[in-house]
Amino acid sequence: MALKEQGLEASHPVILIPGIVSTGLESWTTSPEYRSYFRKRLWGTTTMVRAVLTDRERWIAALMLDPDTGLDPPGIKVRAAQGLDAASTFMPGYWIWSKIIENLAVINYDTNNLYMAAYDWRLSYYNLEVRDGYFSRLKAQVETFKRRHGKRVVLVSHSMGGTVVMYFLKWVEAPSYGNGGPNWVEDHIEAFVNVAGTLLGVPKAMAAFVSGEMRDTVEINPAGSYVLEKFFSRKERARLFRSWAGSASMWIKGGDAVWGTPAPFASETEPTPTANDTRLDTESAPVYGAPDDPPGIAPEDSHARFFNFRASPPADHVLSGPGIPGNLSAEQAGNWLLGNVEEKWQKMMAMNYSYGIERDPDRLAKNDDDHTKFSNPLEVKLPNAPSTRIYCLYGHGKDTERSYWYAASEFEHEGSDGSTRDEECAADMGETGCVTQRTPLDMPLSRRNMIDVAVHNDTGVPKVKSGVKIGEGDGTVALLSLGAMCVEGWKSGSKWNPHGIKVITQEMAHEPEPYDPRGGQTTSDHIDILGSEALNMAILRIAAGRGEDVEERFVSRIQDYAKKIRWD
Repeated sequence: MALKEQGLEASHPVILIPGIVSTGLESWTTSPEYRSYFRKRLWGTTTMVRAVLTDRERWIAALMLDPDTGLDPPGIKVRAAQGLDAASTFMPGYWIWSKIIENLAVINYDTNNLYMAAYDWRLSYYNLEVRDGYFSRLKAQVETFKRRHGKRVVLVSHSMGGTVVMYFLKWVEAPSYGNGGPNWVEDHIEAFVNVAGTLLGVPKAMAAFVSGEMRDTVEINPAGSYVLEKFFSRKERARLFRSWAGSASMWIKGGDAVWGTPAPFASETEPTPTANDTRLDTESAPVYGAPDDPPGIAPEDSHARFFNFRASPPADHVLSGPGIPGNLSAEQAGNWLLGNVEEKWQKMMAMNYSYGIERDPDRLAKNDDDHTKFSNPLEVKLPNAPSTRIYCLYGHGKDTERSYWYAASEFEHEGSDGSTRDEECAADMGETGCVTQRTPLDMPLSRRNMIDVAVHNDTGVPKVKSGVKIGEGDGTVALLSLGAMCVEGWKSGSKWNPHGIKVITQEMAHEPEPYDPRGGQTTSDHIDILGSEALNMAILRIAAGRGEDVEERFVSRIQDYAKKIRWD
């Protein structure tokens, strides 16, 4: 790219915020059994593969978090790698941020005006500050850049990093947390560049919480996926994933208002509604179906049926029976899942996150000082920063997991830890902290659930591949999560954007080069987009103070879909 010829030159300092699993994790444990791993990366290098193959139990013990504290287990210390190399590559030959860093260097960026805000993605956002002072350090870095260069900072996030930035923008202003005051973002942040952001959650993550099927749930390269699939059982993967409280920030948000309401079963007296039937009082909010359903879709195929259950093969589809919940909407699926996990995990969720939608302006104002709301754009307002810009840049055109067929298998215990049966509610959390009680005789009365790979329909609408109903997106994140807030929820003057921050959305069509394994310069895959020419040019223009050259562009129907969400 002839960047200099286009007049692009470093202007605003840039901070990069990576997504989940992108940052390497180093062992700082000094006990004899871990001494050989000291300062070596247990996540993100070939050391990880070697440790899994030769020292599996110790690797699991090091990477899992304490279920009570959400922090390091006793005697274990694992920390995020630091510096630009912390998330430049995942394993040798598999780049993540390195191409963006290289292109920024061409227009005169270096370690004096470019910073990688790496973090331990296993931790809840609250514990990131408790253990590592992450948000305090990020605030200090922004202030240092502003003071040294005299210009506001550009924050560039990828994937879950966008949710981390959302949390930071609320945390930094909140009196009980960063205490930067109501004008801090306006004074310090030039732009928030949200690349492939998981703003409203990720359906794939829900599948990982349920069954541990992590094939592509977290953005790891094929070698990393192979290691997890080959050497760990589904139950082990689910247990590991659930111990990483940071991953719970990708729980889908907004419930049925965003993700759709399933149609009821047909009755003898009334015709079965189609998935696209709408209310009499508005054309924008469907009674049944999901906003992103294909036109004319049959109710039983709608994405609004987020989890579809049947008995274990070879039985035909059975939607009832002991422990088999039947068809569940996104909201019902979340509630069902919370009722079928360990009590300690339920408490972690209640103490760190919130997944609803808040429409009352007074309650939105109160949420400005509630850290459990900070990561949910549907429950907080954007900051008081009218001259700051938000850029939503993401890909479209790659098959993306949207909803699922599940099979219920044999019975098992609900939890895998030693929680006591009388442990019912988290202290000082009221009714929202109550959790499901262990069955009186501690019998194995819950069912193991897994994606039903026997369900397959390549010609259906939507397509079903090995139990996964396919929707629109970038291959990892569903289109609704990528773009709905950007094009509709954050419209200037809305209850979630009362100060009128300008939001620019640019979609990039997924048109991979046929002979490049990563798709080349025209890919828009969730991870590989970081190497695409269109994305790199957009980031460089924003960093160089030419953000006005980044124009809105749409290649999907996200504007139509977003209007069907029940915002009011």
